[in-house]
Amino acid sequence: MKPTLQSGLARTEQIVVDRPRSIDFMGDECRVYATPELIRDIESCSRRLLSGHLDAGEESVGTRVAVDHLAATPLGMRVDISVSVTRVEGRKVTLLIECRDPVDRVATGEHQRFIVDLATTLKRLQTKTAQVR
Repeated sequence: MKPTLQSGLARTEQIVVDRPRSIDFMGDECRVYATPELIRDIESCSRRLLSGHLDAGEESVGTRVAVDHLAATPLGMRVDISVSVTRVEGRKVTLLIECRDPVDRVATGEHQRFIVDLATTLKRLQTKTAQVR
């Protein structure tokens, strides 16, 4: 990790709720931002924020997501996803989450990511896979 990875870093990204990001089980008239897609977008935004502060051969992985999905956002509406680093404890990074559409606060919460070494992670995964075969 680079020394630039510290509290206060922030990023905001805009997405538009498209069909793949929306629920379909209430019919087309009630398509809204699906919670699992919201979480995926939060994780992606967080990963992109941290990526510029990692050394070669490092990556960040999500380890915890605590999100309150507060308001429905209809198909076609814009959502601003804002994440900011609140704590860096060794390789554990905690981020504050706030998401808003033009009308409502859509979500709030906290997300934790862990900085991993890719080579070490690959070895660990290969060992685990070999145990099952």
